[in-house]
Formats: sequence, structure tokens, C-alpha cells
Amino acid sequence: MLKEFDASILRDARRVVVKVGSSLVTNEGRGLDETAIGEWCRQMSVLVQEGREVIMVSSGAIAEGMKRLGWSTRPSQIHQLQAAAAVGQMGLAQMYETKLRENGLGSAQVLLTHADLADRERYLNARSTLLTLLKLGVLPVINENDTVVNDEIKFGDNDTLGALVANLVEADALVILTDQQGLYTADPRKDQSAQFVEVAQAGDPQLEAMAGGAGSSLGRGGMITKILAARRAAGSGASTVIAWGREPDALLRLSRGESIGTLLIAPTHKQKARKQWMVDHLQLRGSVTVDAGAVQKLRDGGSSLLPIGMTAVEGDFSRGDVIAIRANDGHEIARGLANYASAEARLLCRKPSGAFEKLLGYAAEPEMVHRDNLVLSR
Repeated sequence: MLKEFDASILRDARRVVVKVGSSLVTNEGRGLDETAIGEWCRQMSVLVQEGREVIMVSSGAIAEGMKRLGWSTRPSQIHQLQAAAAVGQMGLAQMYETKLRENGLGSAQVLLTHADLADRERYLNARSTLLTLLKLGVLPVINENDTVVNDEIKFGDNDTLGALVANLVEADALVILTDQQGLYTADPRKDQSAQFVEVAQAGDPQLEAMAGGAGSSLGRGGMITKILAARRAAGSGASTVIAWGREPDALLRLSRGESIGTLLIAPTHKQKARKQWMVDHLQLRGSVTVDAGAVQKLRDGGSSLLPIGMTAVEGDFSRGDVIAIRANDGHEIARGLANYASAEARLLCRKPSGAFEKLLGYAAEPEMVHRDNLVLSR
């Protein structure tokens, strides 16, 4: 099960998702921990200054709302949880805004539900927004939109949300900061023979057996949700670290390759994982035919598909659906996620990006399929 620690995994990570849990953010429910949040924000600002892209996934809205409402125990009724989230989210966003700005970073609040990532169009919208914020040098702070979710669309815990965000933006690494040092082979509070797991492969079935047990009274997760999140993140090639959130300079030391916490290594390289996902797991909803020039640019690699190279559109698809890209002879040369619905794509065939706003009434992406969402067919 165990693998050798590879310092380069985190040292070379350029895009990182950091997730912190409720017990850390709210100091075990006593209110937002200004000092701890300030420390994480300071470290993230250093990472951004070093040229990395960082996204924060933060729990704590419900716990902070409970404190503001004077509730000592977490309610079980969904409308009470939603009310607590609405109250607490105000303070949570304000705290991150203040602490990030003190460290020279702008921030943005992003609230997501499972439906946002299950629906392909909303998935692309969320992805585009987050990548745009990163390009602008703004650090997104993400939480589940607990104010509107119900039992059917709840992530259930922000460990899962962190993994989904890592997949969404194709992060190189997911760092889960928690109130535990990492993963042990058994509960060290009950089993003195429990050994610390420094490194393992994400998705190893043995890990789930080690990680049984519930989380704190404030949150929904436990070590098991972190193990499952690591497995999910590994699906897009991101490795995961589970570490103690109060470890001094944990994020900076991890970024320099220091072994802190438990490293769960993704077994599949990021680009290979994404290609497999695009090719094997998504159903085609239509196709576009492109001219010889576009075929050559795509085959040369590194190019997006622009509408000016399209000659025809087949099928009925929406933004975010997977479509085939075909040469004039009908041979599939690539596939990817469409930035425009089929009706819009037909209007854009052979048109330059400067004409899009006049044709559609709005200006959006210049590409029909962005190169990050495109894979050449075998």
C-alpha cells in the first residue's frame, strides 16, 4: 500500500485547492478564528506571489451562524441549517475579505451546489468564472450554498466539495487542513499500536477501512470523507494532502516539498486522467465539421477550436455537452465540451470572434471548444 514520499508533487503544483473544516475555522464553535484565518490567508498570499494559483474551500458558515444565533448544538432540520448558513455566511465572507486584503489579495465569494457541477452548462460557467478570477489575481473563497440546498443536492461535506472543485479547475493538488495530524492505520485514541500513514496511493481500498468514524459535532465529515475526497480528486490527476491546520506555515512548507501530514498520491497523471474522462465517460450529443486548416491546427496540438474553422453543425446540443469534431470526410479527429449550443454554433460557422456579439446579442468565449476541454481522438 505505502509508496515513497515524492517531494516534487507539491513543490511543483501550480494550481492548488485548499480546504479547511468548520472546527478549525470557528475554533471548535467558539466563533470565527481570526488568527487562524489570518495565518492561512498570509500563507496563500505568499503562494500567489510565487506564481501559484490558489482556491480556498472553507467550511464554517453554519457553525458561525449557530454561534450568532445562540445555538449550542447543530440542528437537524434543513430549514434551520439553511437559516444558520445565511446568518453565518456574512461573517465568513467578511473575515476572508479582510484578511486577504491585509495580505494584498483580492477575494471573491463563490457559493456552489451539487447541481451546479452536475449540469454541464453550469459546470462550464463555474469553471470559466473561477479560471477568470485566478487570471485576475483574485483568490476565490468557495463554500457550499447551504442557504438553498436540500437533501437531494447537498454535497454532504466540504471535503467532497473540495475534491469537486479540484476536478473542476484541474488542480494539481488538494490540501485538506483538518484538526488531525493525518491518517493513522487505526484510531490512535483507542489503539496504541496505530501507525501514522505518511504516504499512500489515493483510492487504495485499505485506506477506507483505516478511516472509519464520524467527524466533529460541528461538521458532517470525518477522516473517511477525506479519504473519499482524495479518491475523487485523483480521478482528475490531483494528489491530496491531509494535514493539521494549525501546523506552523503548513501550506508554505508543503509547497517546498516538506513531508507534513498524509500524502495520497493520484495514480494517474493529470492530463492522462482528463483525456480518459473525456474519451470514455461522456456521451456525445452532436458534432461540428471543420475545414482542413482547423484539422491541421488541432492535430498539431495546443490549439482551441474556433468557429471560423467550422463548416457545419450536426445534432441538438447545449453549452457544456460533449461533441465530436469531424473532418470533411466524417472522420472524428477530436471531441470536447461545447462553449455554445447547437443553434448558436450554426450562426457562428465561418465567423470571426469579433462578430459574435452582433450575431448572438452578447459576447462570450472566442472558442467553440477550448483546448483545455478538448482531446484528440485515438
